[in-house]
Amino acid sequence: MPPLTLTAGTRLGPYEILSLLGVGGMGEVYRATDTKLKRQVAIKVLPAALTADHDRLARFQREAEVLASLNHPNIAAIHGLEESDGLKALVMELVEGPTLADRIARGAIPLDEALPIAKQIADALEAAHEPGIIHRDLKPANIKVRPDGTVKVLDFGLAKVMDPTGASSVNATMSPTLSMHATQAGIILGTAAYMSPEQAVGKPVDKRADLWAFGVVLLEMLTGKPVFTGETVSHVLASVLKTEPDWTALPSETPAPIRKLLRRCLEKDLKRRLNSAADARLEIDDLLSGRAEPTTAVATISAAVPMWRRTLPWALLGSALVVLAAVLALWAPWRTAPPAAPVRLEVTIGVDASLVTLNASLASAPDGSLLAFAAQSSQGTQQLYLRRLGELRAVPLAGTANARNPFFSPDGQWIGFFAEGKLKKIAVTGGAAVTLCDAPSGRGGTWAEDGSIVFQPSPTGSGLVRVSSAGGTPAPLTTLASGDLTQRWPQVLPGGTAVLYTAHTSVTGFDDATIVVQPLPDGVPKVVRRGGFYGRYLRSGHLVYVHQGTLFAEPFDLARLEPTGQPVPVVEGISNFSGSGFGGMDGAAGSALVAWTEAGTLMYLAGQSAGGEAPIQWMDRAGQVSPLRATPANWSNPSLAPDGRRLAIDINNGQTDVWVYEWARDTLTRVTFDAAADTTPVWTPDGRRIVFRSNRDKSLSLYWQRADGTGDVQRLTESQNSQYPASWHPSGKFLAFSETRPQTSNDLMILPIDGDEASGWKPGKPTVFLGTPFIEVEPMFSPDGRWIAYQSNESGRLEMYVRPFPGPGGKWLVSTDGGTFPTWSRTRHEIFYASPDNRLMVASYAVEGDSFKADKPRVWSERRFSVRPRLRSFDLHPDGERFVLAAAPDNESAVKQDKLVFIFNFFDELRRLAPVATR
Repeated sequence: MPPLTLTAGTRLGPYEILSLLGVGGMGEVYRATDTKLKRQVAIKVLPAALTADHDRLARFQREAEVLASLNHPNIAAIHGLEESDGLKALVMELVEGPTLADRIARGAIPLDEALPIAKQIADALEAAHEPGIIHRDLKPANIKVRPDGTVKVLDFGLAKVMDPTGASSVNATMSPTLSMHATQAGIILGTAAYMSPEQAVGKPVDKRADLWAFGVVLLEMLTGKPVFTGETVSHVLASVLKTEPDWTALPSETPAPIRKLLRRCLEKDLKRRLNSAADARLEIDDLLSGRAEPTTAVATISAAVPMWRRTLPWALLGSALVVLAAVLALWAPWRTAPPAAPVRLEVTIGVDASLVTLNASLASAPDGSLLAFAAQSSQGTQQLYLRRLGELRAVPLAGTANARNPFFSPDGQWIGFFAEGKLKKIAVTGGAAVTLCDAPSGRGGTWAEDGSIVFQPSPTGSGLVRVSSAGGTPAPLTTLASGDLTQRWPQVLPGGTAVLYTAHTSVTGFDDATIVVQPLPDGVPKVVRRGGFYGRYLRSGHLVYVHQGTLFAEPFDLARLEPTGQPVPVVEGISNFSGSGFGGMDGAAGSALVAWTEAGTLMYLAGQSAGGEAPIQWMDRAGQVSPLRATPANWSNPSLAPDGRRLAIDINNGQTDVWVYEWARDTLTRVTFDAAADTTPVWTPDGRRIVFRSNRDKSLSLYWQRADGTGDVQRLTESQNSQYPASWHPSGKFLAFSETRPQTSNDLMILPIDGDEASGWKPGKPTVFLGTPFIEVEPMFSPDGRWIAYQSNESGRLEMYVRPFPGPGGKWLVSTDGGTFPTWSRTRHEIFYASPDNRLMVASYAVEGDSFKADKPRVWSERRFSVRPRLRSFDLHPDGERFVLAAAPDNESAVKQDKLVFIFNFFDELRRLAPVATR
């Protein structure tokens, strides 16, 4: 007999009963509170017939242990067994939401809703069958559909240990499960209406019994009525054994692959029945992704259909409902039709945190069900966020502190990312992150179908490497070609026959980079496109890449690894990072915030890249803007001379050089003339020389030159690492700069300089001022030389700090909500920096002995500035009253990028704009 009904407040170990959820032949199910872990669970109190038999209970314990190992998002988890006061209970995950039986009771389920549900059920069966677990009681009442569309299959394996109760149900289609031993002949197992024929006659069963039940459930979803019926259990079993389903009840628009799948699942002859849940899942996935055979009753069901249904809650935000109505009216994916027109849907990305655009990329799971990106919380914690496309909000993924540049595994179950100088992975369901290997910087990764990961370990001086997704020592995969400074953002092409990547030879920005493909394992690399970056091959048969904020596409022959047509522009306004490195941080340079699903949906963050031609302007505290040099140019890194009458900048006119502008005479004088890229000018304290960084001599070292352009260029440092000059000590004896070092990321360095103009200057050996695993850049000497201000991400986001020079001593945090590019005033005790939304902030400070004390920062001007490429975007005049910069337009909003754009049927549009040749 079943146990007595428990009352609210009853305790079973650490669990307190709250209410009765249901009663069945397998026991009573209660809602309970786990008082230790502060969560709600489901408690199934086992029947007395089971608890009295120690052999059966031991067998059930072993089964529960196996089931507990099924860590799958579509299987309700088993937490354990509990015994208290003679009662034995199973502790399970509490799954909210209606059962599939409740949903079917409202009528037939539309195809575009039913197929994603069926795919998740097949996923669950596949995961269970692999370790040999058979459900044996799959039915709509054992399947729940959560509000976000996630399917949870319940009661895995419970039926295989249950005894006959002798009871029969009035409702024959929901009759109790019968039997104890899973595969024992002569014992009937399963709910009558969903039993396989072999179950109905008591024969041994295997996983094909579950596939029969899967077919019954799917057919019932599509028709809205039971497949096998009868007045009693015996009549239902007779129907299972003798009658065929009513195939005419299927909706007329049901695709041929689904009709075929149903017939394969419901073959009474066991030898002709579908043999694998994976085959069922693949059949449905092909249909959802548009890869189904063209002979189907419906040519394809675009992945955009489940996408927009899953994103329906987003559409409640304003005018998106109108867009969805247009999808239904014009697109009609359930009918055979010509290639559908693209449909654009715009929503917010669903997170209050700020996107970490300096070290971020947008990644989509292959099936489009998940988006991953790096963001920074209001508490300053940078980590990965996941957004399920059926939910309104993105949620942080624990264990991913300081993460950047995520990418998915081919099955969508894992995310690879870079953090704290390591390549790591983490399951999309959460848990502990697994460290795979060292990756000092990590400029893009790609997870290949063979289980390996190809990635770029450091910003310069290294080709691509490959490591097992299980971890190990990376092995070199590519080598830098002559002149290349970097290879990054790889993509292993379908079939693993080649790797595509972005290569670059200069530091002037990635709009003039090249897209390269290298056959694997050891083929000869070849350039497939010049003048673009972030190349990706799409299953539509196209190569796409970014140039000046626009996505271009061209047909691409995967077999010959070469384009077969001319590139055409397809999407404008994609957020990207064309600069060579922002603030000395190269973590996102050469990438774009764009992703695709395998089925053909494009997702990107709307925005524009930094840079382009612009005038140079003054801006004062009131936000008033006046021209400094009205002639637009592609300039960056403004540096005002100590005399306040000259401005050094670097300008990209096909090649990048250092120029000096004297506004009183309106003259612009070129200082460097080498074919290399010369950038980031910094004046010496006496205003006679300019230090800059250059990639001449195939390095990224520091050089200097007379400010009037006369004399020879002198090399100051000898390093293969990437270096950025920042500021001079007022004595002129020390140069502070940052260096990207493989061991410790970006560090603060000091270069001593001896000698003078008459006897000659003698650079000394650079020393490390601050070297940690974090990113420290932009070291700026105070006017009195006692302090160095810099920016660091040690808190999880970029903040501005001050330390004493030459040290030792403590550090003081100046910014309170993110801060970059520290700048000292020479006339007041004020220090400036840039906020994350591109406003200038200022903090007054005082010095008391060896202590530095900064006041609360305040906005210096509400007017925002436009970000320039390559490094700095502003500098403060020596009078401390005005900045040189490019002001943002009056109508330009904050730079927080949260406008996520979907373009459904994107592959169809690509084929229209850039037709793929057929053989």
